[in-house]
Order: sequence, then structure tokens, then C-alpha cells
Amino acid sequence: MLYNLNLKLNCVCQFGDTTNGCMSTGPHFNPEGLTHGAPEDEVRHAGNLGNIIANVDGVAEVTIVVTELELSGPNAVIGRALVVHELEDDLGKGDHKLSLSTGNAGGRLTCGL
Repeated sequence: MLYNLNLKLNCVCQFGDTTNGCMSTGPHFNPEGLTHGAPEDEVRHAGNLGNIIANVDGVAEVTIVVTELELSGPNAVIGRALVVHELEDDLGKGDHKLSLSTGNAGGRLTCGL
């Protein structure tokens, strides 16, 4: 179980493919080709959903409201993967070289369609 961890419910990833585990889900879903940012930022990957925090029981309750994603059409999320990363997402505001592409959120812990 994961306890008191600030994790990155990274994103909706480009592909709904888990044949090679979470690595085959591809990059963040980013149809506009923007840099990484926080969910409230105007400039950000459409699929970036920000960080979640699991409580002492290992439960993370999250409500996410987005306007950039759809259930059908060019920005559809149906058939894509959701990924949880191992580190806190710096939301594109860090000084690491991966900040503007991945939020420097580390490896992929788990994923699902």
C-alpha cells in the first residue's frame, strides 16, 4: 500500500496499450504540443491531471474536472491510459531538465485503461 505519498496522477497517456507494462502507454496526451504545467495553467499538456495524495490507509480520493479532454472526438480519453508516477510532479515549474516535458515525476508505478 502507498501511504502519505504525494504522487503524480500524471496523466492521460497517448496510448491505451499496456503490452509492455506502463512504458507502452507512451508520452503524455498532448494534442496541442504544449509544455508541461499545472492543471490550472493555461499552457499545459491536456492530459496532465496533477498530483494526488494517498492517506494513511493508502486511499486517494480524487475529483478531477477538466475542459481540454473529451469522451469522443480528437481529444478523446476513451482508449487511453492513466498513469501514476513515483514522484511528485513539479508541474513544469522545477529546474530539472525534465520539468517542461514530464514534470520530473520519475518512473511509472502503475497504469490502467
